[in-house]
Parts: sequence; C-alpha cells; structure tokens
Amino acid sequence: MVRFTNHFSTKTLDPFTLEKGYEALCYEAKGGSVGYYDLPHSSQKLVEELEDVYHTIDRRFNTIAVVGIGGSSLGIKAIERLLRSNTPNAKKIIYLENSDPISIMHEMKEIDKFRTLFIVISKSGGTVETLSIFKRLIVSFELTVKNSEQIYIVSDEESILSRFADENNLRRFVIPSNVGGRFSVLSAVGMVPLTLAGFDTKTILQGGADFLERFWNRKEEHLLQKAAFYVTHRDQYPMNVLFAYSDTFEEFGKWVVQLWGESLGKRNRRGERVGLTPISLIGSVDQHSFLQLIIEGPLNKTVTFMHIESSEKHLMVPELSLKYLEKSDFINGKSFSDLISAQCQATMESVLQSGVSVDEIAWKEINEISVGEMILYYELLTSTSGALLEINTYDQPGVELGKEILLSYFQKG
Repeated sequence: MVRFTNHFSTKTLDPFTLEKGYEALCYEAKGGSVGYYDLPHSSQKLVEELEDVYHTIDRRFNTIAVVGIGGSSLGIKAIERLLRSNTPNAKKIIYLENSDPISIMHEMKEIDKFRTLFIVISKSGGTVETLSIFKRLIVSFELTVKNSEQIYIVSDEESILSRFADENNLRRFVIPSNVGGRFSVLSAVGMVPLTLAGFDTKTILQGGADFLERFWNRKEEHLLQKAAFYVTHRDQYPMNVLFAYSDTFEEFGKWVVQLWGESLGKRNRRGERVGLTPISLIGSVDQHSFLQLIIEGPLNKTVTFMHIESSEKHLMVPELSLKYLEKSDFINGKSFSDLISAQCQATMESVLQSGVSVDEIAWKEINEISVGEMILYYELLTSTSGALLEINTYDQPGVELGKEILLSYFQKG
C-alpha cells in the first residue's frame, strides 16, 4: 500500500471542480475511447498466456532485448528498476532506445545472439529510432527474420510493423488501438517483456485494479484534490517537482516526466498554451543541486516528496569516529535507511517552512501491489489534470510535427 498526504490547503477548492474531473474520467472509461482504464483486468488473460510461453523459452533465453523508445520502454524500465531486488532471478533486460551510436554499440556488446530474445515495440509501428535499431540488429547479429522464434513484435493491430510480423510469421502482440503509448505499460508493451523476464506481472495488475476500484468508489479523493489544486493554481505554480528519496525511483521519475509532459503540454479548447512542467529529482543527491532553488528561488513550483517508509536493507553506518571528521558522528550506529528517511523529512519540513506547496507519497514498501497502484495513480492524475485543463490528454501534435520535419531533412538529401 501507498500513503498519500496533501500538505497544501484544500479548503479553497471548488467541489464542482473535483466533480468535473471525476465525471470526465467516468465518461472516458465508459465511452471506450480511452482504453488504459481496462488494462488492469484485460491484461490478466494476456499474462496467463505469457506464463505458458515463459516455460517454453526459459531454457533457451537468459536475456531480453527491448527495442523501443518513449512509451515503449520507459514504463518497463521503471517497473524493472523498482522490482529488480524483489526478483533476483529475473532475466537480464537490455534496452535499445536512442539513435545514439555510442549507446547502441555499447548495448550490442552485451548481447549474446543465441541467448537473447528480441522484443520490438512500437505503438505506431513506424518509430524511426526503433526500426533503425531493429535493422542494425538484424545485420549485426545475422538474425533470420522469417519464421523466427527469437523475435517478438508488439504493436497496433493495423500498423506496418504488425504487417511485417505477419508477413514473416513472427509472434506478435497487440496494443489496443484506444491505448496511447505513454499509457500502455500495463498492456502488452510492458506485460510481454516483464512477464517473460520472470516478473510477477499478475500481481502488478492486481495492484492497479485495486487502486482503480477505490478511485471509482471515491476512496482516493486526494488524487482529485491534487489535480484540482494544480490546475486552478497553474499560473502561480506551473512546475511540479517529484523529489524521490531512493535511487530505485530514478526510472519511475523519467516515466512520470514523459506521461506528464507529453500529455499536458497542449493548446486548450480556446487555443491557449497550457501545461504543467514535470521535474524529476532524486534525494538526497539533488539536495546538493536543486534544493536551494526550491527554497529561495521563485515560488513557482509545487513539490511532491516520495519516499519508502520502511526498508529491509539494514546497511549500518559503523561506530567509527575519525579525527577531524567527528562532525558526522551523530549518525554512527544508525542505518542508511534511517538517514535517507530523516533527510527526506527534514527537507520536506524546510520546503514547507519556505511557503512551497507540498504533497507526500509514502510507499510502505516497494512490491508488486504498490507498483501497480502507483502506475494507476499517475495515469489517473494525468487524465484528471488534462480534463480540467480542457485539452486532449492523449494526442501529441507537437511531437508529430517534429517527425514530419525530420522526414523532410532526409527526403531533401
């Protein structure tokens, strides 16, 4: 379970605004135009099928290479990072994302051609980075594409990548057409590689389903309050900082940044530019880089503090006093978990005293249930905020424009 606390005042929030956000999501879910609401339940069948596949491939492959970018990789990386220590026997996952040749060459060195399952993921089927890397892999590893049992495809039913898969008799998995890429981690996008790697995806889905049910039953009002506060104060606080106190949250923060930024940076119905800028920080590291700006810089940010309430990792600071370094002896004999937890609480208190609006997300522990809860929490928060901003939360016209310009560069050549 995860504990949510809004430390900002909710007294001035208009109940009509909260109701408007809730009703907008009910309309989306019932109308069927937005499909991620169904994934915690509909993906259960997919996971059961994949568990059978796992037993078939387990002896052959010890590594999974995910070829995808953005919504086709960030959510997978976030979940793997959060649950890797809970699942020590999970297969190694390699990510081939960016068109940076240095990264591609580095990751290819980690691939054993005969022991790696390649999973190519693209919602549209035409993502240039993904397809270009896929071509490079085929040539570099002399992969046989026709009838290959070593290449899986995850894409939209009607995409060109799906047509390629069918033409070559490759195993493919469908991303529902009403599920956008950045909302797709609980679809085949995340469930295929994570299940085949050995993660307990069924319980992740259950965690998401439980949170979703509580939300529909109006037992997670803090989420509606937070979205309403952000949107109604967007001119005053256009930025939200996610200050997460564990390196384990690093990839999750990147997933949140994409989900938040790509969904909410739009023109509204009146043509006005709106949006809430996401910033992801890791504590206590970024106390030494960004905290000064938060406390004494412009009061134009809200801050979400995320931390783990308890940890089974009891690494201790030794009872060691060193001459000239006695200043740090106050922490001797305490655990590093105690230290980072105290740093989070002290920093949060200092930010609150500085007049910054704060909310808190406390993980009682990191497990499959809490991971599923947090995936749905941020997806629902994004959708609620988008509805209140009066935008289309699920398109990305700015991104599409860049793709068109990129194509024109190479056509000119």
